[in-house]
Amino acid sequence: MNSPRANSSDTRRRLLEAAEALFIRHGYEGMLLRQITSEAKVNLAAVNYHFGSKEALVQELLSSRLDRLNQERLQLLSLCEQRFGAQQLDAPTVLSILFVPAVRLSRDSAGGISFMRLLGRVYSDPSPFVRGFLYEHYQPIYERFFEAFARALPHQSRNELGTRLHFALKALSGVLAGENMDELIAAICVGEAVSDSLMLGRLVAFVSPLLTTPFDNLAQVRHVEQVMGLAPAAALGADATLRGELEAGRKPRGILPLWAEKVVGA
Repeated sequence: MNSPRANSSDTRRRLLEAAEALFIRHGYEGMLLRQITSEAKVNLAAVNYHFGSKEALVQELLSSRLDRLNQERLQLLSLCEQRFGAQQLDAPTVLSILFVPAVRLSRDSAGGISFMRLLGRVYSDPSPFVRGFLYEHYQPIYERFFEAFARALPHQSRNELGTRLHFALKALSGVLAGENMDELIAAICVGEAVSDSLMLGRLVAFVSPLLTTPFDNLAQVRHVEQVMGLAPAAALGADATLRGELEAGRKPRGILPLWAEKVVGA
């Protein structure tokens, strides 16, 4: 027969697991207490008893998942700086230092296969609660890595570097949050059986250009201008296609121009 303490521990575990699954699927704002308790198969009072609130439950979930990860990242950054020299770490290496502990923990039974999707959701979730939690608990870690990237990319202003890091890590987080990890790895590996180091090397190769490609590439700007010059003709062509579909009695799909909306409405 289970003791009350064992039952209490099991209830906490089930609530945390349910909260994690729902957070991955719906984000913080989209998950409801009644969904958490239903998935955990406990009553609503259990959340109040064990955690006090939804906020406190999610805080414990995030701390239990992120504290160890970020400590490993800091330790690995320090070891790499000692071994190779802080000034010698380039941007791909600093990205590797961010990624390697996350993949290692996802392979570990304590992390589990959902770990990478959880990370993706955490770093892409727009809710003020999650943003505030990350800032309050992990800002010193972000600043430590920001300085490492700044040393690796000394030609960039701090504002430019911050913008690049924001887009690069947001883009990666969005992919991780929405993908089955096995399918994502298969895509990165292009059907090959590869090691974690090769898979991570390819992931770093995808992300690195977001940090290093020059902003003011005049040749690229000229290409964009050429495309923009053709856009009005493309718009006229799209209108002609929509008119043809309307005249044929087919309702066109997508966003309609105002004239087409009036015809369909009539």
